[in-house]
Amino acid sequence: MLYHHHRIALLLSSVAFVGTTPAVAQTTQQPPETEAADPDRTDDVHDRRRDTQNVIIVSAQGLRQFDLLAGTSVVEDVELQRNLDGQLGEVLAHLPGVSATGFSPGASRPVLRGFSGERVKVLVDGVGAIDVSNTSDDHAVSIDPLNAESIEVLRGPAVLLFGSQAIGGAVNVIDKRIPRRIPDEPVHVDALVRADTATDLREAGASVDVPFGQTGLVAHFGGSWRETGDLEIPGFSIAPALRAELLEEAAEEEAEGEFEEADELRKAADQRGFVPNTASETWSANVGLAFIDGESTLGASFGIYDTAYGIPGRPGAGHHHGEEEGGEEEGGEEEEGEEEGEERVSIGLRQYRADLLADLALGDGFFERMKLRVGYSDYTHTEFEGDEVGTVFDVGGVEARLEIVQNTQGRWRGSMGAQYYARDFDAEGAEAYVAPNRTEQYALFALQEYGNGPLQLEGSARFETTSVDSVPLGIERGFDTLSGAVGLAYDGPEAFRAGVNVSRVARAPSAEELFSNGPHIATQAFEIGDPDLVTERAWGGEIYARGRLGRAEFSVAAYRSWFDNYIYLSETGFEEDDLPVFEYLQQDATYTGVEAELDYTFFDDGDWSFGTELTAEYVRAKLDDGSNVPRIPPLGLSGALEASSEAIDLRAEVEWYDGQDDVAAFETPTDGYTFVNASIAWRPLRANPAVSLMLQADNIFDVTGRRHTSFTKDFVPLAGRNITASVRLSF
Repeated sequence: MLYHHHRIALLLSSVAFVGTTPAVAQTTQQPPETEAADPDRTDDVHDRRRDTQNVIIVSAQGLRQFDLLAGTSVVEDVELQRNLDGQLGEVLAHLPGVSATGFSPGASRPVLRGFSGERVKVLVDGVGAIDVSNTSDDHAVSIDPLNAESIEVLRGPAVLLFGSQAIGGAVNVIDKRIPRRIPDEPVHVDALVRADTATDLREAGASVDVPFGQTGLVAHFGGSWRETGDLEIPGFSIAPALRAELLEEAAEEEAEGEFEEADELRKAADQRGFVPNTASETWSANVGLAFIDGESTLGASFGIYDTAYGIPGRPGAGHHHGEEEGGEEEGGEEEEGEEEGEERVSIGLRQYRADLLADLALGDGFFERMKLRVGYSDYTHTEFEGDEVGTVFDVGGVEARLEIVQNTQGRWRGSMGAQYYARDFDAEGAEAYVAPNRTEQYALFALQEYGNGPLQLEGSARFETTSVDSVPLGIERGFDTLSGAVGLAYDGPEAFRAGVNVSRVARAPSAEELFSNGPHIATQAFEIGDPDLVTERAWGGEIYARGRLGRAEFSVAAYRSWFDNYIYLSETGFEEDDLPVFEYLQQDATYTGVEAELDYTFFDDGDWSFGTELTAEYVRAKLDDGSNVPRIPPLGLSGALEASSEAIDLRAEVEWYDGQDDVAAFETPTDGYTFVNASIAWRPLRANPAVSLMLQADNIFDVTGRRHTSFTKDFVPLAGRNITASVRLSF
């Protein structure tokens, strides 16, 4: 799946849940000269080999081509079915420039160009997910990918139009909770059923869209269910260095006569075949209603997302705050506290979410469209120690975004808008390491493009005012930030496009970075924030080129960011509650990277096509003192061979990741690994290609792989050999 960079399109009709129906009209990639002649043209283009329709659906609308959104990818159709997973990070980890936090099978957030957490914004149709997945890697993203019809990965300076949290990029999940087209059928049904062997997965999802005659009203009903067992792996779950450390500790305990402790350490070191406490169960339900009149849509939806999943503990570490409770609060009951601290930890998460969409055509005046998106979230996240409640996180939040799109005025195109965000965060319990707080943010943004010829000038700007306060701490901070970007693009023959972007971006510190002060067992650290942190700023530069050369399509981008007052966690060398103490500090930092992709069709006779897909990614990040930024993904290369006909898609691929030795002082190096995967998709109904059966085998040679971006890489490797079967239906 080659990057999709071209049109920033307005979605006037919706693709089907998990699949695509032929009746849907979409804006697709066109050569620059064609777009200049007819900027509103829409066509159905079907690339058999990739089975994708190259649509980009982002809230920052109004521009025919806006290349400040450099490095944009869209995952949908067969690509989405092949890479589907319970957590968003795992769905996208195969894309160039994308990795995942991979804390556990139940919690994995995207990592874009080495950025994660507060520097990656996760969106639902242009507004935030409003959960706590940004506060810790053990917190799941409250979005079920099974409900997605497409997922966009947005990289480049224009992504800052979605907020300062998108300084590293954004992931935008498009679903069907609010209908945006009137089905041709009296009842339209989409469904997907899937199972695998590495996690004993069983999952199913379905949606139903029902039009009410000629009234323009469409109702939507959807739901999903997913259950997995413990993750199956090849070999030992513990990395060699950690295993040697545990065996050495076991020998020391045995020498001191502590035979039970020695036996437990050896048992942990010898754990193999599966990772304990990694099972999960998830369900979701949603309902929506929309009124569609021509090119205007007004709709609302309500949904529930519920998941429960295990948190694998670091072998030999125990659950330290349990020891503290037993030893300090109950005096002579320390042994009971230690036993309680070793209880398996799990998380139960539920989010109630309401959304509103008003997408209105404004006619032929200066403004073409107005779009209002509002999302409201009531989120509760409970961490259990065995059957006992440990810590409860409550988040109530709202995000609203208003955007007005200009009609094309000669050579000028663009849009402008305003955004509001508020989040109330409260945590109670042993691991409530962040004080209750409220974040409130107001923003104005605009983006403009000038030129129809070979050269085009682009620009964007965002002003943001943010307040972060904690009443219990008696602290209130305010930040005013201004971000902007300019780009110059050249359109050549054969859809060739090249350009350069320059940006100046700013991000206010988050509540977690300001107010943390306590044990954070997920990261095995006692984290201390700094209420005096200042605004993080960065200069960015990016050059890119993409286009077609005969049967080849290519894309390459190189980028560099120079940070002032980069916020990061640093080990102090001290311990608190038997955990190493980490402080949030600031210093300058530099990120440098490159991404490339090549698709080449070497044979196509109309019945069958054969081609290859090659990708490469690399990022290097260093602090000003010469040390390395932690958890940066290594060099990654992949290659695939594909064969496609009208009914069948065949794919075989190799993914290679180098070892990572450029580590921070508290990190361990990670060995490289190579996965070999294969899949076959069959579309048995000529009249309905959205019905697809897929059989795939991942990590065929059962290789041990550890993702360097993961906090838990030393004791939670990636899945071993995994056979997956899925069926996608749309009728």
